[in-house]
Amino acid sequence: MRAILIKTLWGMTMIIGLAPLTAAAASTAPSSVGGFILDRSIEEYPVEGHANYLSEVIFTDLKGYRKAFITYGACRNKGKILRIKLKYENRSFDFFKELLSRYREKFGGKPKFSGDQFGNVRAWKWSLTDDQGRRVNLELQHNLRDDEESIGNMVKLSLPDLLNDERLCFNELHDSAERTSEKADWEDLIPN
Repeated sequence: MRAILIKTLWGMTMIIGLAPLTAAAASTAPSSVGGFILDRSIEEYPVEGHANYLSEVIFTDLKGYRKAFITYGACRNKGKILRIKLKYENRSFDFFKELLSRYREKFGGKPKFSGDQFGNVRAWKWSLTDDQGRRVNLELQHNLRDDEESIGNMVKLSLPDLLNDERLCFNELHDSAERTSEKADWEDLIPN
């Protein structure tokens, strides 16, 4: 009987010990971090009067594609298109395999694999040089499950050195030494 009592007490201890974990898992979802609150107007915050170093526009009426994301410079290469991301209408893996075969035929058969190790994102990347001697990155991607990207097939074409120039230009104009910030405490660092 004593063994049963200890077992019962042990079981109650375990249940009581797990209660805080269950409560933590059931708590409400956070809505803010770093002083920003989801679903609030951006006008409530002291937004500085300068744009980031890149701007983007989206096109939706393109033959063979669902969407196009066109990124252009806003600093040193103002208005110049620096990156093109196009999402193909056909989202199938069979279409991706056919595209990959045709890309290899046209751009060379030795691209670098740049997908993930789990096979959720399958991507092949070519590093090429244009007629002006600039580096051009070309990437063909098939996404099975990555929530950060839409499911399906995409092509990305970019001028990485000019993208980097934009970032450097922005940093020069808005040097971090100009910023004055208070030391963050734990309340600022953990979502509320």
